[in-house]
Amino acid sequence: MAAPTKERLARSNADLQELIALIGGADSVELKLTLPDSDQRSTITALALDPLDAQIRQVYFLDTPELTLSEHGVVVRARRVQRKGDDSVVKLRPVVPGDLPDDIRSSAAFGVEVDASPEGFVCSGSMKGVPGSSVREAVGSKQPLRKLFSKEQRAFFAEHAPDGVEIDDLSVLGPIFVLKLKYTPEELGRRLVAEVWLYPDDTRILELSTKCAPSEAFQIAAETRAYLAGRGVNLEGEQQTKTKTALEYFARQLRGDEPKGR
Repeated sequence: MAAPTKERLARSNADLQELIALIGGADSVELKLTLPDSDQRSTITALALDPLDAQIRQVYFLDTPELTLSEHGVVVRARRVQRKGDDSVVKLRPVVPGDLPDDIRSSAAFGVEVDASPEGFVCSGSMKGVPGSSVREAVGSKQPLRKLFSKEQRAFFAEHAPDGVEIDDLSVLGPIFVLKLKYTPEELGRRLVAEVWLYPDDTRILELSTKCAPSEAFQIAAETRAYLAGRGVNLEGEQQTKTKTALEYFARQLRGDEPKGR
């Protein structure tokens, strides 16, 4: 293996410094790993995951057919969650925690999280809420889409969405069916989450994740990596982004670029 160049080392050091700064201003850190198709079955077996223990979720995104919101770093999502109820979020990414207004940062509905994977990291700010109308009715055009979001969420959206883009004018992208399984391996001693996102074209993404406090992120990352490697899980596969994959798939359908169900 070739020795790393000074330029690569400098870039790695700069990335590490940026990551440390972002973690220092975050409320939580989520460590993520996605598995390619070729490794999903073996991973499920190696970790003894039982799909019958999973919670069913239905995930909808709201955007324009051109993904205008996504291009501006805004993600709008509504979910139906089995045995729990509906929820919604307006998310902004990337963000720098120190640049956020005090009133936003202090809101009980707002949280800052750093997502880290083998291929990089991103810091996001999420304004969460409980819909005033059911997700099923709103996405079925029986209620205005704005009813899915609180006054605080709508204000956050208006502040960061491009001019002229209104919530009620957005297109519904979805749903994606998700199976979510939480479990605590005895060897690791902390909770892991396995999510399978099932796309209408018969592709799927399997993601393993764990959340932790910013102060313990590097220690938990090392311990989790060691546990997964010890179980034979491939840690070097190409990483996929669940949200981006969903947005691009449904946007192609809205634009007529792809047959439905393909």
